[in-house]
Amino acid sequence: MYAKLKFAASMAIFGSIGLFSIKTGLPSIELVFVRCLCASILLGAIWGFHTLTTKQQHKSFIPRREYLLALLCGVFLIINWVFFFRSIEVMPITVAISIYHLAPVIVLLLGSFIFKEKITGTGLIFFFICFAGTLLVGGIHQHTTVAGFLSTGVLWAFAAALFYALTSITGKGIQTLSPLLTTVIQTSLGVLLLIPFVDWSKFTHLTAENWFYILVTGFIHTGFVFYLFFSSLRELKAQTIAILVFVDPIVAILLDVTILNYRPDVYQLLGILLVFVGISYSPKKERRLAAEA
Repeated sequence: MYAKLKFAASMAIFGSIGLFSIKTGLPSIELVFVRCLCASILLGAIWGFHTLTTKQQHKSFIPRREYLLALLCGVFLIINWVFFFRSIEVMPITVAISIYHLAPVIVLLLGSFIFKEKITGTGLIFFFICFAGTLLVGGIHQHTTVAGFLSTGVLWAFAAALFYALTSITGKGIQTLSPLLTTVIQTSLGVLLLIPFVDWSKFTHLTAENWFYILVTGFIHTGFVFYLFFSSLRELKAQTIAILVFVDPIVAILLDVTILNYRPDVYQLLGILLVFVGISYSPKKERRLAAEA
């Protein structure tokens, strides 16, 4: 029960990150940089403390290939975050989060090409249900041209979902490296990758309130949440995980509606329903892997 509570708490906190990111006053690249920096410090300290206090007589050999996979997975993860926060900058959180959670469906599709996993006819039907839902929630009915529809931020959210899926698929090959160390490697890589692109002038106008939300997003939404997430993940069954991951989008949508006063129209509500109906079909394994991103 304790593991379930920790996992559910991590999902609920994840769900509030969209709201907090808006309050930071930072663009996507700068926000992801701070997020990676804070997570590297906190999770690095936790990993170091755990390593020093845990006496392991027989340390397992970690293949070089896993470190390379962790780095590649880290690149996908950072790009995923940048695209996700960029989508929130230009579109409502409810719309962005609904499209973003297409990742398990994308994992299923990519798996059919990369791992030659067979997709059933039912699977294809639910994929098209998700696709139709994405068009509706993105507001295709509000635009007369394709260019107008794509300019709403749908491409950013879909790109985030794609790299979310690539992160999940790449992570399948990491078997020996601990999840905590993997995350430290990835967030540290994110700091190094993003430094050249950070516009430091974006930090000069920030208020004390902005800094509060920035630090919470970095240390709580990234560092502490990942600790809760990984410390509970291996104690739960795949079926439990597949259900609890829906806490994330539910919290995100509730906060968007109640605090930011977003009001989706009838077509968008139908789109949200179609997306989550389609996602609910995704095999539990794919949803669990996508959650680990």
